[in-house]
Parts: sequence; structure tokens; C-alpha cells
Amino acid sequence: MTGTLVLPDAAATEALGRTLAPVLRAGDVVLLSGGLGMGKTSFARGVLAGLGLAGEAPSPTFAILQPYAPPEVRLPVMHADLYRIEDAGELEELGLADALYDSALLVEWPERVPASIWRDPLRLDFAVAPAGGRALTWHASAAWEWRWVPR
Repeated sequence: MTGTLVLPDAAATEALGRTLAPVLRAGDVVLLSGGLGMGKTSFARGVLAGLGLAGEAPSPTFAILQPYAPPEVRLPVMHADLYRIEDAGELEELGLADALYDSALLVEWPERVPASIWRDPLRLDFAVAPAGGRALTWHASAAWEWRWVPR
């Protein structure tokens, strides 16, 4: 399933992220693509807030990987920013494959590594909307079909 939605601002982007939290489960992969400042981190912050994170989630740009675990959030989540990754082999060092056994993954800049790495992802692509704000285009794999339909 594929669709597009216009998000007028960062608050709307974060609010939409919150709607994903109730259906997110361990083993899920959510890929967040788009240029700098397009709303990837705002969306991830919304998901984390919806999972119970009380404070603001930092961007993992410099840390590359930011883990969250209960009781801080409802389920373990790894928030990754792959912008600085130059080789897919670096992912092994990060332990993202192992994290899929017990965590959900929120991955910014997934295009920095081969697409074959991600199994059954929910792909979210953020771009500038023609009338302002952001256009979110989503692509739901079979694992996601009908589980989450953005509105």
C-alpha cells in the first residue's frame, strides 16, 4: 500500500509519529528518508513520545544509534541516523541486525546502505510539499499493510 499526505509543520509531523506507536512492535523496521530538515527526526520523536518517552529524544546524528528501553518506553527501540555511514559493513558494528530480535528500528538515512538489508520495512519519504509544509509518501510492505494508515 502506498499513499501521500501533506503535513503543515513539525508539530503535525510529530503528531503523526505518535499514531504509529500503538501498532509498533519488536522486529519492525521504519525507514525515514528525505533531505536535511524534512521531518525525519520530528516523526521519530513523535513515535518515541507515543511509546512513553517523557523527555525530548535527541537526534542520533552524532551518536549514530540511540537506544531506548523499558520502562522509559513501552518496547525497546533503536533510533539510528545513518547519514555518516560510508559502508554497509559498519552496520554490523552497530548491532542493528541483532536489535531486530527484541527491538523496533527507526532508521534515518536508510539509503546510505543497500536496501536489501531491511526486511519488510515501512518506508516513509519526506519532501517539501508544493504548497508548503512537508509531503509524506509511505510505502507499506506486506508486514505493514493495513496495520498503519496515516491520516
